[in-house]
Amino acid sequence: MPAFPDDVPGDAADDALLALGRALRDAGYRFTTVTPATHARVNARPGNEEARDLAGVFGWSRPFRPGVVPEAMAGAMERAGVLERRGGLLRSAVRASTLEEELFLHSAFPTTAADAVFFGPDTYRFASAILGALRGRERPVRRAVDIGCGAGPGGIVVAKALPGAEVAMVDINAAALRLARVNARLAGTANAGARRSDLLTGVEGGFDLIVSNPPYLVDPGERAYRHGGGPLGAGLSLAILDAALERLAPGGTLVLYTGAAVVNGGDPFRAAAAERISRNAVRWTYREMDPDVFGEELEAEAYRGADRIAAVVLTVERDA
Repeated sequence: MPAFPDDVPGDAADDALLALGRALRDAGYRFTTVTPATHARVNARPGNEEARDLAGVFGWSRPFRPGVVPEAMAGAMERAGVLERRGGLLRSAVRASTLEEELFLHSAFPTTAADAVFFGPDTYRFASAILGALRGRERPVRRAVDIGCGAGPGGIVVAKALPGAEVAMVDINAAALRLARVNARLAGTANAGARRSDLLTGVEGGFDLIVSNPPYLVDPGERAYRHGGGPLGAGLSLAILDAALERLAPGGTLVLYTGAAVVNGGDPFRAAAAERISRNAVRWTYREMDPDVFGEELEAEAYRGADRIAAVVLTVERDA
């Protein structure tokens, strides 16, 4: 039993979703999730109108005809509530992606719903940032938390790398917490639990490791997985930094993977983060992991003055 137990127990639908994930894994399924723009381009090619294999169904989110998915998988989808019917075709309401040899269930493409659960190239970079920080860490991690966990990849990567740590996966999105619970069971990480929390409200104590990959774009629809709020989408990232600075234990580390809009060669997010960090007894590093992501967003009014959006990693270490 993890020290951070799930705040909502699993039910029969969760068990069915877990069975679906296990069946996909046993079938040797693998899929790397791409950006929405790439996904749309690939699906728009002639011949890709319908899925003809598991990757088409659970990776590319294409409609499919009965018989494409094995009967046992289709039954699990039905029981889990993720099998949609549209005319004479079927569709999966979830996608499945592989990361660090684990399988993660998340929202189907396109992610237009307000409670859609994100997984994509940012997720792979986030996992890489976490593992990089852990490789250089000497102090033990007893308590860890993934803020805004989504489908749970950050928390599960931590729980797999640190099986002796107690890992909380927190989010305000009930759909995300359901997937995080199922994905943790699928990965066999009994030391990770999912619970509803706005930042760290209701989760007590300090943490040796805090990780987060928050939404960082300005989204007119304010979808939970995408809208960062504040100036140029940095609002939630700065709020997480504030919360982490209050709750990092002595010797603790924050790994914040986010996006930063660069304006006239300057980085307003970095400047705002530096001002907050300067009031605390901590050490920090900041680096661009990718200098140019979501370039299509520069066409939006909110980014009229931006040169680019960079994927960045802010690492903060509190003195022991």
